[in-house]
Amino acid sequence: MRREVTLEEISDGRLYEANDMVKADCQGCSGCCECCRGMGDSVILDPYDVWQLSRGLKKSPEELLAGELELGVSDGNILPHLAMRGPKESCVFLDQEGRCAVHEFRPGFCRLFPLGRYYIEDGFRYILQIHECVNKNRTKIKVKKWIDIPDLKRYEKFVFDWHEFLLKVQEIFYRAEDPSLEKNLNLYVLGRFYRKPYEEGRDFYSQFYERLKEAEEILSLEL
Repeated sequence: MRREVTLEEISDGRLYEANDMVKADCQGCSGCCECCRGMGDSVILDPYDVWQLSRGLKKSPEELLAGELELGVSDGNILPHLAMRGPKESCVFLDQEGRCAVHEFRPGFCRLFPLGRYYIEDGFRYILQIHECVNKNRTKIKVKKWIDIPDLKRYEKFVFDWHEFLLKVQEIFYRAEDPSLEKNLNLYVLGRFYRKPYEEGRDFYSQFYERLKEAEEILSLEL
């Protein structure tokens, strides 16, 4: 369900950009690792996340979906998320020492935390969530250093374009009278953006936008 919230409810009330300093650095898993446990199905993955995990772990998307990833529903969209398992409901990538085994190619959700994204008309800004991280002794760090991802501007554009695409898909779901349409569209999105491997040696973003163009042409027939 879509929920309308104010900045004051979920954050310190400020909007941050990539070059701003923000009190987000918790020193990682040398602390408590609470953000890697009990997250349920909330660590939703976008196509870039799955592509990174696939490359880093040398596993196909299908192998990941059969193991470390699970599918869940978010506003009608069926999307993959990190699995939480064991008595403490720990992330499947958290090792025995409480360290992230995929830190180098960790998902965007994990890179952000305790930051979040606040979407506006032409993009998004970063927010500091105030109810999520239990560590109160965080130090200041530049947003782009905290996120630590190559070609940040290009990545941010991808994140926004993917967000907008999912909103268009959701709009079709809200209007649809035929239940099979929702099922078929979800299968298409999963197959086209997640399950189908991206070609080695080719830029991810170029391939993503090729697929996005095709998908938006299909959506335009439904909207």
